[in-house]
Parts: sequence; C-alpha cells; structure tokens
Amino acid sequence: MAEPRRNAKEGRSDVGESVAEDVARLWAEVVATARRTVDDGLVVGTSGNVSARLGDLVLVTPSGVPYDRLTPADLTGVDLTGRQVLGTLVPTSELPMHLAVYRATDARAVVHTHAVHATAVSTLVPELPLVHYMAAALGGPVRVAPYATYGTGELAENMLRALAGRSGCLLGNHGTITYGATLDQAFDRTAQLEWMCRLWLTASSVPGLSPSLLTEAQVAEVGERLKGYGQRR
Repeated sequence: MAEPRRNAKEGRSDVGESVAEDVARLWAEVVATARRTVDDGLVVGTSGNVSARLGDLVLVTPSGVPYDRLTPADLTGVDLTGRQVLGTLVPTSELPMHLAVYRATDARAVVHTHAVHATAVSTLVPELPLVHYMAAALGGPVRVAPYATYGTGELAENMLRALAGRSGCLLGNHGTITYGATLDQAFDRTAQLEWMCRLWLTASSVPGLSPSLLTEAQVAEVGERLKGYGQRR
C-alpha cells in the first residue's frame, strides 16, 4: 500500500477512503485484542502490547495508555523502520520486538503479554517441556529467549533466535510473544502457551512425581495432523 502521510496537526493520515476504512477497522481489532488480554488475565495494567500489519503500515498500541481508554482517535501507526506515520501518541516501548517479527516472518499480527504462568516458566527452564501435544500449534518445543532489558534491540535479537521455526516463544523473566496471520490467531496462540505453562507447573508441583513428556517426534506428528484441522473453506 502507499505510505500514509501524517497530518501534523491532527495526527491523521492523507490516505484514500477505502484504505482509511481498512485502517480504522484494523485499529478497532487491535484495541479489542488488547482489551481481551486484560480480560483474560494475561496482562495487568498497561503491560503487554498488541500490533497488526497492513501492507507496510503497523498499527500498535501506544505506551502507557490503559486499553479501556483507547478510542478511534488514539490510532497509532508506524512504518517498518519504526517511523511514526499515524497518530500522536508514543508507540509501545516494545516496538523493536514487533517490528523484528514483521521483518523476519510473514506475521500479520503480534501479541506480547506478561502472563503469570508463562513468565514463571521462563524463570525455570530454557524450553517449555513437552507436556502437551499443542506445542505443535506453535511449531514445536517452545524456547525461552534469554533476558534482556525491555524495549532494546538485544531483546528483539534474543527473541528472534528463540522464534526460529516457531510462532511463539517465552521471554526470560518477562513474558510471552506470539504471532499469526490474524489477531485472533496470535491471541489464541498466546492463550494456548499460557495454558501449557500452567499445565506443566501444575503437574510438576505434585510431590514425588514428574510429569510424563512427549517426544519431539510425537509433537511433529501432531503438527502434520493440525494442518488439516478445522473446517474447509
């Protein structure tokens, strides 16, 4: 799509009407997804962030603004270099992670959370043990990216290494990040990852017992079956 040009006074872009409608619709979906992360207990306050890509435009939640206060007028967008082209609110401090995902993958949406169980697991192991076959939905064993200060290029680099061949990973002492072809898919992957982490922590907490784990071959087999899962369109 053509690059939007921001109106300095109003923080709006000079784009065609149809493109503007697409942007407005997608922004509404970004806000709804961000609110969903709060409603489902995946973030507290303004922690975590959500973005979606439309052509070379990335719509992203702004920094430090409670999601229930976001309105259509708060639309915030950047290009793939991080240059702000829509809105006047400062984009999320985790913008480097979001842009790194878009530049390295075919992602159309990214969800980052500070989910409790996932963050706990990130402090215990370098990879989430294969306690459930739904690891296949994320591409295989979910890795933990080494800790780095939030909002830094170092964190983005660590994340990309952990994401290799995966659609989600844990961020050491930090949280989760997942991506997908849609906001719904990215969110569902985040929720699934948090659930698997909770499952492993629960099973691991039984005194004197250790959870049985699947092999990578078993998870890979499920991955093949998942390719045909759901309704055909």
